[in-house]
Amino acid sequence: MENRIKIDKTEPNAYQAMLGLEGYINATDLAQDLKHIIKIRSSQINGCAFCIQMHTDEARKQGETDQRMHAIAAWKESPLFSELERMVLAVTEEITLISKRGLSKETYNKALDVLGENRLAQCIMQVVTINAWNRIALATNMVHE
Repeated sequence: MENRIKIDKTEPNAYQAMLGLEGYINATDLAQDLKHIIKIRSSQINGCAFCIQMHTDEARKQGETDQRMHAIAAWKESPLFSELERMVLAVTEEITLISKRGLSKETYNKALDVLGENRLAQCIMQVVTINAWNRIALATNMVHE
């Protein structure tokens, strides 16, 4: 894989802004397991090996099982996810695949009922943030060590 720029070195202010988003996400009351499944699912969709490796490692350290992490890719058919997790995964997919149709009215309304305004806003921001990180990692050929 060719070497490319390192955003944190080339544009440290931009990188610090991204870390500011991470700081906000970390301070929210969105459950850690939900944050993990958002990061993993978005990274799977975007094909970001760096982020998949990093976030599955983090999730495993915090008690997530390999069985559930493997099932995230097929969550619609898996019995391993709660109604709340399914809602978060639906929101994650629709926002990550924004060019297909965006966050549908149906999914948005169900998510609002299940999550409430604040947790839905936090969920959206987590999806937006991991999608930005995926794009940075893919554009710069980042490798997880």
